Amino acid sequence: MHNSTSSGRPARHRSARNWLLAAASALIVALAGLWQLAPAGAQQQGGFQIDGTQLVDANGEPFVMRGTSHPEVWFQQEFESIAEISDLGANTIRVVLGSGERDWGVTTPDRLRTIVDECKAQQVICVLEVHDTTGYGEQEGAASLDQAVDFWEGMYDVLDGEEAYTLINIGNEPWGNEDTAGWTQATVDAIERMRDIGFEHTLVVDAPNWGQDWEQIMLDDAEQVFAADQDANTLFSIHMYAVYSDPQTVVDYLDAFEAKGLPLIIGEYGDVFQGESVPWDTVQAEAQERGIGWIAWSYSGNSDGELDQVLDFDPGQMTTWGERVFDSRYGIGNTAERASVFGDQPPETTTPPDETTSPDDPTTTPGGEGDCSAEIDVVNDWGSGWQGDVTVAADQGDLSGWTLTWTWPGGQSISSHWNADLNQSGSQVTAGDVGWNGSIADGESRRVFGFIADNGAASPEVTCSAA
Repeated sequence: MHNSTSSGRPARHRSARNWLLAAASALIVALAGLWQLAPAGAQQQGGFQIDGTQLVDANGEPFVMRGTSHPEVWFQQEFESIAEISDLGANTIRVVLGSGERDWGVTTPDRLRTIVDECKAQQVICVLEVHDTTGYGEQEGAASLDQAVDFWEGMYDVLDGEEAYTLINIGNEPWGNEDTAGWTQATVDAIERMRDIGFEHTLVVDAPNWGQDWEQIMLDDAEQVFAADQDANTLFSIHMYAVYSDPQTVVDYLDAFEAKGLPLIIGEYGDVFQGESVPWDTVQAEAQERGIGWIAWSYSGNSDGELDQVLDFDPGQMTTWGERVFDSRYGIGNTAERASVFGDQPPETTTPPDETTSPDDPTTTPGGEGDCSAEIDVVNDWGSGWQGDVTVAADQGDLSGWTLTWTWPGGQSISSHWNADLNQSGSQVTAGDVGWNGSIADGESRRVFGFIADNGAASPEVTCSAA
Protein backbone atom coordinates (compact mmCIF):
# COMPACT_ATOMS: atom_id res chain seq x y z
CA MET A 1 0.00 0.00 0.00
CA HIS A 2 1.20 3.53 -0.73
CA ASN A 3 0.31 6.81 0.83
CA SER A 4 0.43 10.12 -1.02
CA THR A 5 4.03 10.92 0.00
CA SER A 6 5.69 7.56 -0.60
CA SER A 7 3.98 6.81 -3.89
CA GLY A 8 5.75 9.62 -5.76
CA ARG A 9 2.44 10.79 -7.27
CA PRO A 10 1.83 14.54 -7.30
CA ALA A 11 -0.97 15.48 -4.93
CA ARG A 12 -3.36 17.02 -7.41
CA HIS A 13 -4.70 20.46 -6.59
CA ARG A 14 -2.43 20.70 -3.52
CA SER A 15 -0.28 23.54 -4.87
CA ALA A 16 -3.31 25.47 -6.03
CA ARG A 17 -4.94 25.06 -2.67
CA ASN A 18 -1.81 26.23 -0.82
CA TRP A 19 -1.57 29.32 -3.02
CA LEU A 20 -5.21 30.16 -2.38
CA LEU A 21 -4.77 29.68 1.36
CA ALA A 22 -1.79 32.02 1.41
CA ALA A 23 -3.51 34.63 -0.73
CA ALA A 24 -6.62 34.50 1.42
CA SER A 25 -4.91 34.78 4.80
CA ALA A 26 -4.94 38.59 4.79
CA LEU A 27 -8.59 38.58 3.85
CA ILE A 28 -9.38 36.23 6.71
CA VAL A 29 -7.69 38.59 9.19
CA ALA A 30 -9.42 41.62 7.72
CA LEU A 31 -12.83 40.01 7.89
CA ALA A 32 -12.42 38.43 11.30
CA GLY A 33 -14.26 41.22 13.08
CA LEU A 34 -17.17 41.08 10.65
CA TRP A 35 -17.30 37.30 10.94
CA GLN A 36 -17.69 37.58 14.69
CA LEU A 37 -20.72 39.82 14.12
CA ALA A 38 -22.50 37.14 12.05
CA PRO A 39 -25.48 35.57 13.80
CA ALA A 40 -25.22 32.02 15.09
CA GLY A 41 -26.07 29.47 12.42
CA ALA A 42 -25.28 31.87 9.56
CA GLN A 43 -22.40 29.72 8.30
CA GLN A 44 -23.40 27.45 5.41
CA GLN A 45 -21.91 24.01 4.92
CA GLY A 46 -20.93 22.87 1.47
CA GLY A 47 -22.03 19.27 1.80
CA PHE A 48 -22.68 16.35 4.11
CA GLN A 49 -20.87 16.46 7.45
CA ILE A 50 -20.49 14.31 10.54
CA ASP A 51 -21.89 15.73 13.78
CA GLY A 52 -20.99 13.31 16.57
CA THR A 53 -22.60 10.04 15.50
CA GLN A 54 -25.03 11.76 13.12
CA LEU A 55 -24.75 12.39 9.39
CA VAL A 56 -26.17 15.82 8.56
CA ASP A 57 -26.85 17.29 5.15
CA ALA A 58 -25.72 20.61 3.70
CA ASN A 59 -28.58 22.40 5.46
CA GLY A 60 -27.48 21.00 8.81
CA GLU A 61 -30.45 18.65 8.95
CA PRO A 62 -30.00 15.04 10.15
CA PHE A 63 -30.11 12.53 7.31
CA VAL A 64 -30.79 8.84 7.90
CA MET A 65 -30.14 6.65 4.87
CA ARG A 66 -32.88 4.30 3.75
CA GLY A 67 -31.96 2.77 0.44
CA THR A 68 -30.72 -0.04 -1.71
CA SER A 69 -27.77 -0.82 -3.98
CA HIS A 70 -27.88 -0.65 -7.76
CA PRO A 71 -25.25 -2.71 -9.68
CA GLU A 72 -24.74 0.00 -12.29
CA VAL A 73 -21.41 -1.04 -13.77
CA TRP A 74 -22.66 -4.56 -14.54
CA PHE A 75 -26.07 -3.48 -15.88
CA GLN A 76 -25.60 -0.10 -17.53
CA GLN A 77 -28.63 -0.79 -19.70
CA GLU A 78 -30.80 -0.63 -16.56
CA PHE A 79 -30.33 3.11 -16.05
CA GLU A 80 -34.03 3.59 -15.27
CA SER A 81 -33.51 1.66 -12.04
CA ILE A 82 -32.49 4.91 -10.36
CA ALA A 83 -35.92 6.41 -11.02
CA GLU A 84 -37.66 3.16 -10.08
CA ILE A 85 -35.88 2.95 -6.73
CA SER A 86 -36.75 6.57 -6.02
CA ASP A 87 -40.38 5.89 -6.90
CA LEU A 88 -40.37 3.07 -4.34
CA GLY A 89 -39.51 5.68 -1.71
CA ALA A 90 -35.75 5.27 -1.18
CA ASN A 91 -33.80 8.37 -0.16
CA THR A 92 -30.40 6.79 -0.95
CA ILE A 93 -28.94 4.63 -3.69
CA ARG A 94 -25.55 2.97 -3.33
CA VAL A 95 -24.22 2.85 -6.89
CA VAL A 96 -21.74 0.13 -7.90
CA LEU A 97 -18.88 1.50 -10.02
CA GLY A 98 -15.90 -0.15 -11.68
CA SER A 99 -12.32 1.13 -11.52
CA GLY A 100 -11.02 -1.24 -14.20
CA GLU A 101 -8.99 -3.79 -12.20
CA ARG A 102 -11.70 -6.44 -12.51
CA ASP A 103 -13.17 -7.83 -15.72
CA TRP A 104 -16.61 -6.26 -15.25
CA GLY A 105 -15.67 -2.92 -16.80
CA VAL A 106 -14.80 0.62 -15.86
CA THR A 107 -16.98 3.62 -15.06
CA THR A 108 -15.96 6.63 -17.14
CA PRO A 109 -16.14 10.27 -16.00
CA ASP A 110 -18.96 10.96 -18.46
CA ARG A 111 -20.92 8.01 -17.15
CA LEU A 112 -20.39 9.06 -13.55
CA ARG A 113 -21.58 12.58 -14.34
CA THR A 114 -24.76 11.13 -15.87
CA ILE A 115 -25.34 8.96 -12.78
CA VAL A 116 -24.94 11.88 -10.39
CA ASP A 117 -27.24 14.08 -12.47
CA GLU A 118 -29.91 11.39 -12.50
CA CYS A 119 -29.69 10.78 -8.75
CA LYS A 120 -30.21 14.50 -8.19
CA ALA A 121 -33.11 14.58 -10.64
CA GLN A 122 -34.74 11.68 -8.80
CA GLN A 123 -34.07 13.24 -5.38
CA VAL A 124 -31.93 10.42 -4.03
CA ILE A 125 -28.52 10.74 -2.42
CA CYS A 126 -25.81 8.82 -4.26
CA VAL A 127 -23.36 6.73 -2.25
CA LEU A 128 -20.76 6.00 -4.92
CA GLU A 129 -18.58 2.93 -4.39
CA VAL A 130 -15.68 1.25 -6.19
CA HIS A 131 -16.45 -2.47 -6.23
CA ASP A 132 -13.11 -3.73 -7.57
CA THR A 133 -11.63 -3.74 -4.06
CA THR A 134 -13.96 -6.52 -2.90
CA GLY A 135 -12.07 -9.19 -0.95
CA TYR A 136 -8.59 -7.66 -1.42
CA GLY A 137 -5.84 -9.97 -0.17
CA GLU A 138 -8.00 -13.04 -0.60
CA GLN A 139 -9.74 -12.71 -3.95
CA GLU A 140 -7.49 -12.78 -6.99
CA GLY A 141 -7.40 -9.56 -8.99
CA ALA A 142 -9.00 -7.40 -6.30
CA ALA A 143 -7.87 -3.78 -6.30
CA SER A 144 -6.15 -2.19 -3.33
CA LEU A 145 -7.56 0.88 -1.62
CA ASP A 146 -4.65 2.83 -3.09
CA GLN A 147 -5.81 1.80 -6.57
CA ALA A 148 -9.34 2.83 -5.67
CA VAL A 149 -8.08 6.29 -4.73
CA ASP A 150 -6.37 6.45 -8.14
CA PHE A 151 -9.84 5.99 -9.66
CA TRP A 152 -11.37 8.71 -7.48
CA GLU A 153 -8.52 11.06 -8.39
CA GLY A 154 -9.59 10.73 -12.01
CA MET A 155 -13.16 11.63 -11.00
CA TYR A 156 -12.30 14.76 -9.02
CA ASP A 157 -13.52 17.19 -11.69
CA VAL A 158 -16.84 15.34 -11.92
CA LEU A 159 -17.50 15.24 -8.17
CA ASP A 160 -16.09 18.59 -7.07
CA GLY A 161 -19.11 20.69 -6.08
CA GLU A 162 -21.41 17.69 -5.60
CA GLU A 163 -20.68 17.31 -1.87
CA ALA A 164 -24.32 18.05 -0.97
CA TYR A 165 -25.63 15.17 -3.10
CA THR A 166 -22.97 12.45 -3.05
CA LEU A 167 -20.91 10.47 -0.56
CA ILE A 168 -17.80 8.53 -1.59
CA ASN A 169 -17.57 4.92 -0.41
CA ILE A 170 -13.85 4.55 -1.14
CA GLY A 171 -13.88 0.80 -1.73
CA ASN A 172 -16.39 -2.00 -1.27
CA GLU A 173 -15.40 -4.67 1.29
CA PRO A 174 -11.76 -3.73 0.76
CA TRP A 175 -10.22 -6.63 2.62
CA GLY A 176 -10.93 -10.35 2.78
CA ASN A 177 -10.11 -12.61 5.73
CA GLU A 178 -6.33 -12.79 5.26
CA ASP A 179 -3.72 -10.45 6.78
CA THR A 180 -6.57 -8.23 7.94
CA ALA A 181 -4.38 -6.15 10.24
CA GLY A 182 -3.30 -4.27 7.12
CA TRP A 183 -6.79 -2.80 6.72
CA THR A 184 -6.22 -0.04 9.26
CA GLN A 185 -3.16 1.60 7.72
CA ALA A 186 -4.48 1.12 4.20
CA THR A 187 -7.70 2.89 5.18
CA VAL A 188 -5.82 5.70 6.93
CA ASP A 189 -3.63 6.18 3.84
CA ALA A 190 -6.67 6.21 1.56
CA ILE A 191 -8.44 8.87 3.63
CA GLU A 192 -5.34 11.06 3.74
CA ARG A 193 -4.82 10.77 -0.02
CA MET A 194 -8.46 11.65 -0.70
CA ARG A 195 -8.10 14.82 1.35
CA ASP A 196 -4.75 15.67 -0.27
CA ILE A 197 -6.38 15.39 -3.69
CA GLY A 198 -8.96 17.92 -2.56
CA PHE A 199 -12.10 15.89 -1.88
CA GLU A 200 -14.34 17.50 0.74
CA HIS A 201 -17.08 14.85 0.59
CA THR A 202 -18.15 12.64 3.44
CA LEU A 203 -16.02 9.52 2.99
CA VAL A 204 -17.48 6.07 3.71
CA VAL A 205 -15.14 3.24 4.72
CA ASP A 206 -16.15 -0.43 4.71
CA ALA A 207 -14.92 -2.92 7.30
CA PRO A 208 -12.51 -5.79 6.57
CA ASN A 209 -13.60 -9.46 6.68
CA TRP A 210 -15.60 -8.89 3.49
CA GLY A 211 -17.26 -5.96 5.19
CA GLN A 212 -18.48 -7.93 8.22
CA ASP A 213 -15.69 -7.13 10.72
CA TRP A 214 -16.00 -10.43 12.57
CA GLU A 215 -12.48 -9.87 13.92
CA GLN A 216 -13.63 -6.40 15.10
CA ILE A 217 -10.64 -4.66 13.52
CA MET A 218 -12.72 -1.71 12.36
CA LEU A 219 -14.42 -1.58 15.73
CA ASP A 220 -11.11 -1.59 17.61
CA ASP A 221 -9.30 0.87 15.31
CA ALA A 222 -12.17 3.24 14.48
CA GLU A 223 -10.73 6.12 16.52
CA GLN A 224 -7.38 5.89 14.71
CA VAL A 225 -9.08 5.85 11.33
CA PHE A 226 -11.39 8.73 12.14
CA ALA A 227 -8.48 10.81 13.46
CA ALA A 228 -6.72 10.45 10.10
CA ASP A 229 -9.41 12.57 8.45
CA GLN A 230 -8.42 16.22 8.72
CA ASP A 231 -12.05 17.14 7.99
CA ALA A 232 -13.49 14.78 10.66
CA ASN A 233 -15.93 13.66 7.99
CA THR A 234 -15.62 9.87 7.74
CA LEU A 235 -18.56 7.49 8.08
CA PHE A 236 -18.00 3.82 8.97
CA SER A 237 -19.92 1.03 7.20
CA ILE A 238 -20.64 -2.51 8.45
CA HIS A 239 -22.09 -5.23 6.22
CA MET A 240 -24.38 -7.74 7.92
CA TYR A 241 -24.80 -11.21 6.48
CA ALA A 242 -24.17 -14.70 7.91
CA VAL A 243 -21.78 -13.45 10.62
CA TYR A 244 -24.87 -11.81 12.13
CA SER A 245 -27.25 -14.76 11.81
CA ASP A 246 -28.10 -14.48 15.52
CA PRO A 247 -30.13 -11.31 16.28
CA GLN A 248 -28.06 -10.74 19.42
CA THR A 249 -24.90 -10.36 17.34
CA VAL A 250 -26.54 -7.44 15.52
CA VAL A 251 -27.40 -5.76 18.81
CA ASP A 252 -23.97 -6.42 20.31
CA TYR A 253 -22.04 -4.91 17.40
CA LEU A 254 -24.23 -1.83 17.23
CA ASP A 255 -23.94 -1.39 21.00
CA ALA A 256 -20.16 -1.62 20.83
CA PHE A 257 -19.86 0.89 18.01
CA GLU A 258 -22.32 3.25 19.69
CA ALA A 259 -20.04 3.26 22.73
CA LYS A 260 -17.28 4.63 20.49
CA GLY A 261 -19.28 7.79 19.79
CA LEU A 262 -18.49 7.49 16.08
CA PRO A 263 -20.84 7.45 13.06
CA LEU A 264 -21.94 4.14 11.53
CA ILE A 265 -24.25 2.91 8.80
CA ILE A 266 -25.25 -0.61 7.79
CA GLY A 267 -23.90 -0.36 4.27
CA GLU A 268 -25.19 -3.76 3.16
CA TYR A 269 -27.42 -6.49 4.57
CA GLY A 270 -29.76 -9.20 3.34
CA ASP A 271 -32.40 -11.58 4.62
CA VAL A 272 -30.44 -14.68 3.63
CA PHE A 273 -26.86 -15.48 2.72
CA GLN A 274 -25.96 -18.69 0.91
CA GLY A 275 -29.12 -20.27 2.25
CA GLU A 276 -28.64 -19.11 5.86
CA SER A 277 -31.18 -16.73 7.37
CA VAL A 278 -30.13 -13.22 8.37
CA PRO A 279 -32.24 -11.32 10.96
CA TRP A 280 -33.19 -8.50 8.62
CA ASP A 281 -36.02 -7.41 10.89
CA THR A 282 -33.61 -6.92 13.79
CA VAL A 283 -31.30 -4.91 11.55
CA GLN A 284 -34.14 -2.62 10.53
CA ALA A 285 -35.66 -2.26 14.01
CA GLU A 286 -32.32 -1.55 15.70
CA ALA A 287 -31.35 0.93 12.99
CA GLN A 288 -34.65 2.74 13.41
CA GLU A 289 -34.30 2.89 17.18
CA ARG A 290 -30.74 4.24 16.98
CA GLY A 291 -31.14 6.57 14.00
CA ILE A 292 -28.64 4.55 11.93
CA GLY A 293 -28.82 4.54 8.14
CA TRP A 294 -29.02 1.34 6.12
CA ILE A 295 -28.65 0.29 2.50
CA ALA A 296 -30.00 -3.13 1.56
CA TRP A 297 -28.35 -5.34 -1.04
CA SER A 298 -29.56 -5.22 -3.80
CA TYR A 299 -32.17 -4.04 -6.27
CA SER A 300 -31.67 -6.77 -8.91
CA GLY A 301 -29.09 -8.65 -10.97
CA ASN A 302 -27.58 -11.07 -8.43
CA SER A 303 -26.15 -14.14 -10.14
CA ASP A 304 -28.28 -16.55 -8.13
CA GLY A 305 -31.19 -14.16 -7.57
CA GLU A 306 -31.06 -14.87 -3.83
CA LEU A 307 -30.91 -11.22 -2.79
CA ASP A 308 -32.83 -9.65 -5.68
CA GLN A 309 -35.48 -7.21 -4.46
CA VAL A 310 -37.16 -7.23 -7.86
CA LEU A 311 -36.79 -9.78 -10.64
CA ASP A 312 -35.19 -8.77 -13.95
CA PHE A 313 -35.04 -5.10 -12.87
CA ASP A 314 -38.83 -4.99 -13.05
CA PRO A 315 -40.45 -3.16 -10.09
CA GLY A 316 -43.64 -4.99 -10.98
CA GLN A 317 -41.97 -8.27 -9.95
CA MET A 318 -41.10 -7.57 -6.34
CA THR A 319 -39.72 -10.49 -4.33
CA THR A 320 -40.29 -11.33 -0.68
CA TRP A 321 -36.95 -9.69 0.08
CA GLY A 322 -38.08 -6.61 -1.79
CA GLU A 323 -41.28 -6.45 0.27
CA ARG A 324 -39.18 -6.62 3.42
CA VAL A 325 -36.94 -3.78 2.24
CA PHE A 326 -39.63 -1.47 0.92
CA ASP A 327 -42.87 -2.38 2.69
CA SER A 328 -42.14 -3.83 6.12
CA ARG A 329 -42.80 -1.99 9.39
CA TYR A 330 -39.37 -0.34 9.45
CA GLY A 331 -38.80 -0.54 5.72
CA ILE A 332 -38.23 2.27 3.26
CA GLY A 333 -41.90 3.09 2.71
CA ASN A 334 -42.48 3.73 6.40
CA THR A 335 -39.21 5.33 7.48
CA ALA A 336 -37.41 7.06 4.58
CA GLU A 337 -37.30 10.86 4.47
CA ARG A 338 -35.83 12.79 1.55
CA ALA A 339 -32.74 14.88 2.15
CA SER A 340 -33.64 18.50 2.86
CA VAL A 341 -31.18 19.72 0.22
CA PHE A 342 -33.73 18.95 -2.49
CA GLY A 343 -36.13 21.60 -1.16
CA ASP A 344 -39.61 21.90 -2.63
CA GLN A 345 -38.67 21.33 -6.26
CA PRO A 346 -36.41 18.64 -7.77
CA PRO A 347 -33.66 19.56 -10.23
CA GLU A 348 -34.41 18.89 -13.87
CA THR A 349 -33.60 15.37 -15.01
CA THR A 350 -31.38 14.91 -18.03
CA THR A 351 -32.84 11.49 -18.81
CA PRO A 352 -36.38 11.45 -17.38
CA PRO A 353 -38.28 8.16 -17.22
CA ASP A 354 -41.40 7.80 -19.33
CA GLU A 355 -44.12 8.95 -16.95
CA THR A 356 -46.93 9.12 -19.49
CA THR A 357 -49.59 6.49 -18.91
CA SER A 358 -50.99 4.86 -22.01
CA PRO A 359 -54.79 5.24 -22.40
CA ASP A 360 -54.90 1.63 -23.53
CA ASP A 361 -53.39 0.32 -20.27
CA PRO A 362 -56.01 -2.14 -18.97
CA THR A 363 -54.86 -1.76 -15.37
CA THR A 364 -55.80 1.94 -15.16
CA THR A 365 -59.13 3.73 -14.91
CA PRO A 366 -59.56 7.35 -16.02
CA GLY A 367 -60.22 9.78 -13.21
CA GLY A 368 -62.61 12.71 -12.89
CA GLU A 369 -62.82 15.65 -15.27
CA GLY A 370 -61.79 19.24 -14.54
CA ASP A 371 -58.44 20.97 -14.28
CA CYS A 372 -56.73 17.62 -13.86
CA SER A 373 -57.36 13.90 -13.96
CA ALA A 374 -55.72 10.95 -12.24
CA GLU A 375 -55.34 7.20 -12.57
CA ILE A 376 -54.31 4.35 -10.29
CA ASP A 377 -52.10 1.75 -11.93
CA VAL A 378 -51.70 -1.67 -10.30
CA VAL A 379 -47.99 -2.37 -10.81
CA ASN A 380 -47.52 -5.40 -8.56
CA ASP A 381 -49.90 -7.87 -6.90
CA TRP A 382 -48.50 -10.64 -4.67
CA GLY A 383 -51.76 -11.88 -3.21
CA SER A 384 -51.43 -10.71 0.38
CA GLY A 385 -50.75 -7.18 -0.81
CA TRP A 386 -50.26 -5.03 -3.87
CA GLN A 387 -48.53 -1.86 -5.07
CA GLY A 388 -50.27 1.00 -6.79
CA ASP A 389 -48.78 3.96 -8.65
CA VAL A 390 -50.75 7.17 -9.21
CA THR A 391 -50.46 9.37 -12.29
CA VAL A 392 -51.86 12.91 -12.51
CA ALA A 393 -52.48 14.72 -15.82
CA ALA A 394 -52.88 18.49 -16.28
CA ASP A 395 -55.92 18.78 -18.58
CA GLN A 396 -56.66 22.52 -18.47
CA GLY A 397 -53.62 24.69 -17.79
CA ASP A 398 -50.53 24.25 -15.66
CA LEU A 399 -50.89 22.68 -12.22
CA SER A 400 -49.06 23.97 -9.15
CA GLY A 401 -50.68 21.41 -6.85
CA TRP A 402 -53.36 18.76 -6.74
CA THR A 403 -55.71 16.90 -4.40
CA LEU A 404 -57.08 13.44 -5.18
CA THR A 405 -60.05 11.59 -3.70
CA TRP A 406 -61.39 8.11 -4.30
CA THR A 407 -63.48 5.38 -2.73
CA TRP A 408 -62.23 1.81 -2.37
CA PRO A 409 -64.69 -0.72 -3.78
CA GLY A 410 -63.92 -3.67 -1.51
CA GLY A 411 -62.34 -2.85 1.86
CA GLN A 412 -58.86 -2.05 0.57
CA SER A 413 -56.52 -0.38 3.07
CA ILE A 414 -53.24 1.46 2.45
CA SER A 415 -50.44 0.26 4.75
CA SER A 416 -47.68 2.56 3.47
CA HIS A 417 -47.21 5.32 0.91
CA TRP A 418 -44.56 7.71 -0.38
CA ASN A 419 -44.42 11.16 -1.98
CA ALA A 420 -47.97 12.15 -0.94
CA ASP A 421 -49.86 13.62 2.01
CA LEU A 422 -52.45 10.85 2.33
CA ASN A 423 -55.30 10.05 4.69
CA GLN A 424 -57.84 7.20 4.67
CA SER A 425 -61.12 7.12 6.57
CA GLY A 426 -63.05 3.93 6.00
CA SER A 427 -63.15 3.44 2.25
CA GLN A 428 -62.54 7.14 1.51
CA VAL A 429 -59.02 8.26 0.56
CA THR A 430 -57.68 11.80 0.16
CA ALA A 431 -54.17 12.46 -1.14
CA GLY A 432 -52.30 15.68 -1.88
CA ASP A 433 -48.95 16.65 -3.36
CA VAL A 434 -45.89 17.27 -1.18
CA GLY A 435 -44.61 20.34 -3.00
CA TRP A 436 -42.00 19.18 -5.46
CA ASN A 437 -44.42 16.80 -7.27
CA GLY A 438 -47.31 19.28 -7.48
CA SER A 439 -46.16 21.08 -10.63
CA ILE A 440 -47.35 19.59 -13.93
CA ALA A 441 -47.33 21.47 -17.24
CA ASP A 442 -50.51 21.80 -19.29
CA GLY A 443 -51.15 18.70 -21.37
CA GLU A 444 -48.57 16.57 -19.57
CA SER A 445 -48.89 13.75 -17.07
CA ARG A 446 -46.65 12.70 -14.23
CA ARG A 447 -46.34 9.64 -12.00
CA VAL A 448 -46.60 11.40 -8.64
CA PHE A 449 -46.73 8.85 -5.80
CA GLY A 450 -47.10 5.21 -4.85
CA PHE A 451 -48.56 3.09 -2.09
CA ILE A 452 -48.90 -0.43 -0.72
CA ALA A 453 -52.37 -1.78 0.06
CA ASP A 454 -54.15 -5.03 0.91
CA ASN A 455 -57.53 -6.77 0.42
CA GLY A 456 -57.25 -7.08 -3.36
CA ALA A 457 -55.85 -4.87 -6.09
CA ALA A 458 -58.22 -2.22 -7.41
CA SER A 459 -58.24 0.80 -9.74
CA PRO A 460 -61.18 2.94 -8.61
CA GLU A 461 -62.20 6.17 -10.30
CA VAL A 462 -60.16 9.07 -8.97
CA THR A 463 -61.33 12.67 -8.70
CA CYS A 464 -58.59 15.26 -9.15
CA SER A 465 -58.83 18.90 -8.05
CA ALA A 466 -56.25 21.58 -8.72
CA ALA A 467 -54.88 22.95 -5.46
